[in-house]
Amino acid sequence: MVILTVLPLALVMLLLPLAAIASGDPPWQHYCGSSGNYTAGSKYQANLQALAATLPSTASSSSPALFAKDAAGAGDAEPDRVFALTLRRGDTAANASSSSSSCADCASRALRDAQSVCPCSKEVAVYYDPCLLYFSGDDFLSSPANPAQVRLYDVDRSTRRGGGGADFVTLVRALLSYTMQWAVPYNSTGGDAAVRWYTTVRMDVVTPPLFSLMQCAPDMSGGDCRQCLQDLVGNTTFNGSVSGVRNIGARCGYRYDTYKFYGGEPKLRIGSLSEINSTAPPSPPPPPPVMETRSGRKKVLTVALLVPLIALCPVVIFCFAWIRRLRNHKSMLRKKDTMAREEVLKLWRLEESDSEFMLFDFSQIEDATSNFSEDKKLGEGGFGSVYKGQLPNGLEVAVKRLAAHSSQGLVEFKNEIQLIAKLQHTNLVNLRGCCIQGEENLLIYEYMPNKSLDFFIFDLKRAALLNWKIRLNIIEGITQGLLYLHKHSRLCIIHRDLKASNILLDRDMNPKISDFGLAKIFDSNDVQRNTKRVVGTYGYMAPEYASEGCFSLKSDVFSFGVLVLEIISGKRNAGFHQYGDFFNLLGYAWQLWKDGSWHELVDPSLVSEGQMMEIKKCMKVALLCVQENAVDRPTMSAVVKMLSSELKMLPEPKQPAFFNVRVKHGELSNTAPSSINDVTITIVNGR
Repeated sequence: MVILTVLPLALVMLLLPLAAIASGDPPWQHYCGSSGNYTAGSKYQANLQALAATLPSTASSSSPALFAKDAAGAGDAEPDRVFALTLRRGDTAANASSSSSSCADCASRALRDAQSVCPCSKEVAVYYDPCLLYFSGDDFLSSPANPAQVRLYDVDRSTRRGGGGADFVTLVRALLSYTMQWAVPYNSTGGDAAVRWYTTVRMDVVTPPLFSLMQCAPDMSGGDCRQCLQDLVGNTTFNGSVSGVRNIGARCGYRYDTYKFYGGEPKLRIGSLSEINSTAPPSPPPPPPVMETRSGRKKVLTVALLVPLIALCPVVIFCFAWIRRLRNHKSMLRKKDTMAREEVLKLWRLEESDSEFMLFDFSQIEDATSNFSEDKKLGEGGFGSVYKGQLPNGLEVAVKRLAAHSSQGLVEFKNEIQLIAKLQHTNLVNLRGCCIQGEENLLIYEYMPNKSLDFFIFDLKRAALLNWKIRLNIIEGITQGLLYLHKHSRLCIIHRDLKASNILLDRDMNPKISDFGLAKIFDSNDVQRNTKRVVGTYGYMAPEYASEGCFSLKSDVFSFGVLVLEIISGKRNAGFHQYGDFFNLLGYAWQLWKDGSWHELVDPSLVSEGQMMEIKKCMKVALLCVQENAVDRPTMSAVVKMLSSELKMLPEPKQPAFFNVRVKHGELSNTAPSSINDVTITIVNGR
């Protein structure tokens, strides 16, 4: 058995050229696949040994020697076949005298190293700086797929730069888009098949400059290569602290960095951003001129008359087909809409069975709201309008009538029913029922006679009606409501849209958290989740959520901190208002806190009440909640304890997340758009 195990490995070593056996730099990355392992003496190993002999030879015979692919065991059973390719970076083609031996050496050395880094693995990729090798038991050579993808980030904060005020990530994306455009020209006819689908670019817009390289295996079509590179760029996370990225698979890859990592001069240079849009990839040469003859002119005239007539036929056919398709599409949408409504009704009946919720007829709601008269309207938002109503039993209700164009559509409607039906707390709004009829989607809540928090605190006259005792009661009530959502309810809930307009006030000015259309059920074992659909309101959204789609319980904590600062100051966090050198309330509050002038933030109507130390404690708690890093923010359980502790016992807050900081001398950094009217925003991102 020992002889049978050692002998095949010895044969592989004998087949490798001496240049491959010589010591060299190790691969910068490798990939061991999940296709299983082969056993010593198996047919798969025998075919792999055959490739160790033939692939270097195939590589050395290509001209220029940059790419080779091979297979072994064509007549064997599927699990025993082996497919492989090797690819060298395009810039090595410049050294034609040594490229042949270099490509062969790379294939030989990579096959040797594969045995070391992934022993007996049936799928292996080995990546060196100038070349790569990949083999597998699956026939990837007949597919445009890009297996064995690996990615390496070069994080070097010392190289972060502003580029004359331009955003670094935006410049990187522009560079990669431009490089891709030239690596796979849309009008390219191919050229030399061995070196096509490859280019290098230098961008001099920033200092130090940026360098990029993109390359595909030359046997790919232009469309497959472009899609391959787009997929790689799309699955990369870019941020200002990453100075370079290598993202590569077996059939395509790219790299950018702050130094020239490839040989020779770059094929293209970008001296200004205007060049990216003004320069287009090469087009094919124009067709040869047609000789003007009498018969030629006659043919041209005939064609000129016939072409419009012939072209008109498919247009008419297309119009009929388009109208028919449109009708079918509308029918399908109506069918989907009916199914969705039935799903909501089924869900509602399940909730109704063990609750006090009701399913209302539309006529009942029409009568209760005087046919949705303007006199009954309480407010209006992106989702639709809210009306005051009175049921036959005398119960006053608030009716949310979702507009047909509402961004808070049937999904959010269903979400609110499912969640709020399971939640019962004195600081959460009570949902009485719903109505689904035709195009109408209605939610019926308990009526809050004092409207919402933003109705008071952002109005100079009405804000004077809220003394500190009332404001502190509102802060503590919101705290208890969030604590219930995060910890004590049947489900762990993240609200995701906590803001002043979603805090309703009852007759005694007690707060109730409302609008659960964007809420998410959260597994308490999770640290955070990611989403491509960012929803919420700018000014209240945590930075990691707004920029990267990462949300957690600490996202609500951030929104709570913003809300407390607004309650203390009577000022909005985002909007037209500017505070000193800052665009938002967070930066202004932080600067006042550092300068010891925190009392300047307090609403003037509160100053005379003599509760400044209590207000200072709440401001400190708020600043702890809006710290830039989510891990530094307290939980809502900790916030409850802080509000009942002495001021001196609280930790010192760190710098908050400055979304819209205005830096002196007119420079802008870390800017993000803000919602100036408190309307909930939904953003869909490609990450």
